[in-house]
Amino acid sequence: MLNHCGTKRIELDRLILRKFEHKDNQDMLDYWISDEKIQNMYAEPVYSSREEVKELLDKYNTSYKNNNYYRWAVIEKQSNICIGQISIYYVDSENHYCEIEYCIGSKFQGNGYCTEVVKTILKYSFENINLNRVQVSHKENNIASKKVIEKCGFVYEGTLRDYFYDNGKYIDRLYYSILKNEWS
Repeated sequence: MLNHCGTKRIELDRLILRKFEHKDNQDMLDYWISDEKIQNMYAEPVYSSREEVKELLDKYNTSYKNNNYYRWAVIEKQSNICIGQISIYYVDSENHYCEIEYCIGSKFQGNGYCTEVVKTILKYSFENINLNRVQVSHKENNIASKKVIEKCGFVYEGTLRDYFYDNGKYIDRLYYSILKNEWS
């Protein structure tokens, strides 16, 4: 049985994972959500105005009322900047699995933040929610995400061929998973 516990604040050595707040609006625009390259790598739309981001944050804040909604702002402690996000965006309560997605702004990449955040959410998924399986995918050209996935111990499961149509060409989607007994 799953223990839906919602998006709880998690403090790490260098980062804080917490619910999004309206004060994150400008950081999101400055560091990742308006960056076409970042947003395209995980198949999310680009937001270009404070009003668009406000509407998105309103949606997040409404969703936080549900205990089966999981989306964290990734805050760098040293600068107090919202540098990205991670979410459990699909939870199958009947079969005890979820899928995760994440992004870190390009200015903050290469510091191990993404690996740290994914490992933390794996722990949260298995220990707090009691999920049995966590899955993740990446576009074939997102080599940085592939490295994070491998560092976190996910097992490659397969490729959905020509899944995305991106800039005039088809791109594969690669799927991975990790089971609770493999993680612990």
